Amino acid sequence: MHLTAKLPYYPLQRFMRTLLIMATFLLCNNAYALSKVTAVVDKNPAMINESILLTVTADDDVNRNALDTSPLLSDFIVGQTSVSSQTSMINFKTSRITKWQVVLIARNAGQFIIPALTIENQQSEPVELTIIATKDTGSSDQTDIFITSELSSNEVYVQQLLTLSIKLHFAVELKSGNLTEPSLTGASIEKIGQDKQSDNIINGKRYRVIEQTYAITPEQSGEFTLQAPLFSGEILQASKRRSSFLSFAQTTPVSIVGDELNIIVLPIPANYPSNAQWLPTDILTLHQEWQAGKDQFTVGEPITRTITLTAAGLSKAQLPKIEMKSSRGLKIYPDQAELHANLNSDRLVSQKVQNFALVPSAAGEFLLPEMNVTWFNTITNRIEQATLPSQTISVQAAEGTITASLPSDFNEKTSRIDHSSNSPENLAEQAHTENTLVSAQDKRLQWLFLSLWLLTSFAWFVHIIYFNKNDATRRQSRSKQAKHKNNSSNQYLALLAACKKNNAEQALNLILPWLKQLLMSNNSELVINNIAQAQAIVQEQSFATALNDLQQHLYGKSATNGAPSWQGLALLTAIQVVEKQQNAKTKDYPFSSLNP
Repeated sequence: MHLTAKLPYYPLQRFMRTLLIMATFLLCNNAYALSKVTAVVDKNPAMINESILLTVTADDDVNRNALDTSPLLSDFIVGQTSVSSQTSMINFKTSRITKWQVVLIARNAGQFIIPALTIENQQSEPVELTIIATKDTGSSDQTDIFITSELSSNEVYVQQLLTLSIKLHFAVELKSGNLTEPSLTGASIEKIGQDKQSDNIINGKRYRVIEQTYAITPEQSGEFTLQAPLFSGEILQASKRRSSFLSFAQTTPVSIVGDELNIIVLPIPANYPSNAQWLPTDILTLHQEWQAGKDQFTVGEPITRTITLTAAGLSKAQLPKIEMKSSRGLKIYPDQAELHANLNSDRLVSQKVQNFALVPSAAGEFLLPEMNVTWFNTITNRIEQATLPSQTISVQAAEGTITASLPSDFNEKTSRIDHSSNSPENLAEQAHTENTLVSAQDKRLQWLFLSLWLLTSFAWFVHIIYFNKNDATRRQSRSKQAKHKNNSSNQYLALLAACKKNNAEQALNLILPWLKQLLMSNNSELVINNIAQAQAIVQEQSFATALNDLQQHLYGKSATNGAPSWQGLALLTAIQVVEKQQNAKTKDYPFSSLNP
């Protein structure tokens, strides 16, 4: 007997069969292509320079780059473009759309037609659009966003700086935005400071204002047009739904364009000096200051002189170089110039501050030459000069120093004596005297021999008496010379050690004692009070250069502002050269230090 069993019908198999049928149905319904493209604007008519939102919709999911907006460029400024896609299903029917939102700005008033736009062989219908001129400011229907631009001057000279103020006014809430920078052919443009924000009421309507300031320096003469600034952003709009629970803020793209500005740039006047830097400004001044609490100056001590050049309407890069001419006996070490610029009453004011370290090498009065800066007054159209008059400073000798000087007529007297000793009259007189002496010698020959014998005996007697005393004096002199040599050697080694350690202050303090010992050993009549006198006697170029670098490092302000530390290798090499030269001179004259 055979038994037949019936398999149960499981619910899972039933669910899978139903799901397969639904998927097949959905695939069949979604198998369609793009069939329609529409284009609409958010306002018609619209005002000139007002943003118009063009919405283009395709009834399918298409490529985001499928829309070509180039046909709109002939009559409109094409601003921000956003793309979105949406998919919905109603009663198992799926629909997809792709939407483009393009911001347009019409520059001119009149009747325009937005041409048909093509997406995958489908075209939209053309849209007629009316653009009207800007309404009178007294109208109650004011725009919510607008831009104003203002120049400090519409007519300037080449390289004369002018300022541009751009203000964005908006009476709506902005979510995001971007304001383009100005552009001018043949000019350099630089933003000044940070953006300023303020509130303003115009015709009874409150606006929030964002202001930007730019410095424009034209480099070419002629007539130019400053391109209008363009603002692109998104504003927040409340939803039209009544339910507060479901309502949320929506954003709308917006673009606003400002006005173009015309600028006339004049060339450099023909009568302006060719050897002077071209500085067009309405004011330029020179001012000087001396270090505080100093009305008397001392030899060897640095003097700080600060010169400030101030100009309105010039950038920092246009300020000329400040130079100070040196005087004999006065060394000048300029520091790195400091540049400053700020905006004062919508005018750019620039300053250059230059510090000079003056180091006098001798006592006396020093004349500082006059300083002039030529500039062109753009208000009076005249050439002017900013001047610092010449000035005399007095320098006194340091305490404990002796200043030696030769008479002014010393060389003249010497020359006169040498010249007169070789004259013919003197030669004849000398010959006559020699003949007289020869005749007298023949008559007194016996007395001469007797005198010589007495003189020799007396000299031998004096030699015996003072021999011990002279021997003690020579021993004392040799002891002093040995001590002097040891001191000079110690100072020389200490100076070399300071150079190796790159110790600038210690090296400067040891140079003068070492030079005194070294130079005065060859000539005890020398009087050395400062480094400048020793430098003049040595006359070694490498030593003078290394010493100038050392003084520049110590006296200049640049070293304290992060300049590299001083390196003593160059000075060490120069010191060794000077020491070798002076020792060679001492060997050439071995008897110069002996007592007569």
